[in-house]
This record gives sequence, structure tokens and C-alpha cells, in this order.
Amino acid sequence: MTQTSIGPLAWVNGSDAPEKSAINLGFMALSDCASVVVAATQGFAQPYGLTLNLKRQSSWANLRDNLVSGELDAAHSLYGLIYAVHLGIGGVAPTDMAVLMGLNQNGQSLNLSHGLQSLGVTGPEALDRHVHQTRARLTFAQTFPTGTHAMWLYYWLASQGIHPLQDVDSVVVPPPQMVAHLQAGRIDGFCVGEPWAASAVQLNIGFTMATSQTIWPDHPEKVLGCTRAFVEQYPNTARALVMAILEASRFIEESPENRRSTAQLLSAAEYLDAPISCIEPRFLGDYDDGLGNRWQDPHALRFHGDGAVNLPYLSDGMWFMTQFRRWGLLRDDPDYLAVARQVQQLALYRDAASAVGVPVGTEDMRSSQLIDGKVWDGSDPAAYAQSFKLHALSNNAPLLARR
Repeated sequence: MTQTSIGPLAWVNGSDAPEKSAINLGFMALSDCASVVVAATQGFAQPYGLTLNLKRQSSWANLRDNLVSGELDAAHSLYGLIYAVHLGIGGVAPTDMAVLMGLNQNGQSLNLSHGLQSLGVTGPEALDRHVHQTRARLTFAQTFPTGTHAMWLYYWLASQGIHPLQDVDSVVVPPPQMVAHLQAGRIDGFCVGEPWAASAVQLNIGFTMATSQTIWPDHPEKVLGCTRAFVEQYPNTARALVMAILEASRFIEESPENRRSTAQLLSAAEYLDAPISCIEPRFLGDYDDGLGNRWQDPHALRFHGDGAVNLPYLSDGMWFMTQFRRWGLLRDDPDYLAVARQVQQLALYRDAASAVGVPVGTEDMRSSQLIDGKVWDGSDPAAYAQSFKLHALSNNAPLLARR
């Protein structure tokens, strides 16, 4: 691979030099870790005075623990994991957290087993009938209780009239183990990031029922996350890290050749440890659902979008909190905007982006229409959380620390 870094900046050796030069950077074996891997291995970090030590994690829970303990300085993380830990519903004590930037949008999938396919369950209507007319309950896997995959799974099922907490069972499985669980018959479907959904299709043990971008085109997905303490102790380091990963993100999207070389890099044993044939097609937007349908997806996995992917919009963080409330993970409404302002490091991001020539815009919110027709723009999160026909709103959930 070749890269086009703008080179060292004056501040790297001045008063704004990184306070900490060696960074332990966590990631999961998923295609959307690409920008952190490229930043660490293709010369994008060194011009900013950083050495990025990549640390692959075995599960999102493992990544969470190592991030909170400080063994990891920052990580490729689920959006919902960062907010859950901050709010005290992430399986550990409440810890002030920070989102430094968005890493990607789109690119996750909901797959079902060939067992369901053999029963004629190949579309949403058939799944709805099967769930409500069959005594045996289906089991779906996601990757972390408050993670993006859980939220996409729940949102999609609910949009089809299936209550995700009452009509089916849900279990947590680490991403690289999804295919084996589906093959063994322990689950009937899963929601996960690539390349594991494509792998199930290639191995002929499952098919893709829906992509996450059909739920919400250009939805937020993974972020560069860390503790608030890290940002406060090492602000220059955090800024330099964002700059390096922004450069890498821009590089990946500069050409199809760069995307292909990135997919090849990711296939290595120390990263995804998966065949290039499972990574590259969907990385380039070429989808095959395993049912004979192929298409070029206009909302496939993306890493930069001239900065639109990377800006940590307040409304993106707020949306995940509305879903925590909707599904009973939060007993009552947090101060959505105040929490988002605590977590989303907008000022730091805009400083870093401006320094590398990435447009930053002036908007802190964005508006989107989701699969059920609802528009989310961050203007009234409490009402939005209460607006769904299918929900698990409850005032009997465990009391959580207000943040």
C-alpha cells in the first residue's frame, strides 16, 4: 500500500506535541476496523508523533474492560458501548467516556439460517408469520447488549411487527464466532458486521435478510472511543490520534484500488484472519444475499465521506440513548443533549479535522428517516423514545445513576 500523508506538522515537536507517543489501540476483527489498522500500519501515525500498537480483542466485553481499566488507551468501539458505560448500563461501574470521532457508517447485516430458508422464511412477512404462528421460539444473536448490532436487530424486528424482547430470544456472541454458532444450529440468525455475514453466505449456511443501511441509510456505527480521563490527561495525543485516523480514512476512500489494498491488508492473520473473498466484495459495495440477488449498494460501508462519516454528531449519540430508553435499559429519560455534549468531543474533533483539511461544518445535529418512516433529528429525544408502538418502556427497571 502507498499513502499520501501531508507529512509532519510543526506542532508535533512544539508545545502541542503529543503527551504520550505510544498508544495501545484496541480493535475487533471486523471490516470496519480498517481505518485504525491503516493508520497504524501504513505510515499515517508517525508524522503526528505517534506509534499505534494494535491490540485485537476477543469480544466487545473484553474491549470494554480493557478500555475502562486503561490497558487500552483508545479503541474501535461500538457507539452503544461507549454510551452504556458512561450511563452505568454497560456491565461495569459508570465511567466518564468520550467519542473522539466516527469511524464508519453502514455495513452491518442481519442473516438468517438455511433452516429457516428451507421453511420458506426468506422475507420479512414470512418471518413475521413464522414467529407468531410457530410455538418454538427463534434465537437471534447480537454482539453486545447495548451495542449497535443489538439496536439494529431490535429496530428491524420491531419494524416488521416482531417484538425483539417478547417474541424471540436474544443472545450475545462475539463477532468472529457468529458463523460457527449459526452452523451448529445454536442460533437461527444474527446481526453482525462484515466479513462474518458474507462468510455465512459464502459457506452456504445462511443468507442476508437485511442490511443495516436499509434500516437507516448512512447510520452511525463504530467510533474511536476512550475514557474522558484519557482526553483530559492527553489532549494533544487525542487530537493527533484523530488526525492520523482521519488521514487513513480519507486514503481508504480515495480510489477503488485503495479499498482493495485495504481489504487485502485486513485479511491477514493478525487482523481479521479471513479470506479476501469474504472481505473485498462487500467492502466495495458488491452484495450477494445468498438468495440469488446481487446489487451494488449505494450505502455500503464507508469511512470518510469528506468528513461526514467522522463528525461525532450530538444527534447520533442521542439516538442510541433513545433506544436504551425504548427497550427498558434506562428507567427514565436522561438529559439527552447534556450527556451527548459530555461524550461527543466535537471541539477536539473540529480542531483536528481543520488541521488536516477535512470540512467540519457548523451543524451538531443531522436528520434521517429510518425504515419505519420515523424521522430522527435530535429535536425531541424524550418524545421520540416514547413514540414507538413496540417497546419495553418501564419505570421498574433498575435505577441507574443519572449522568
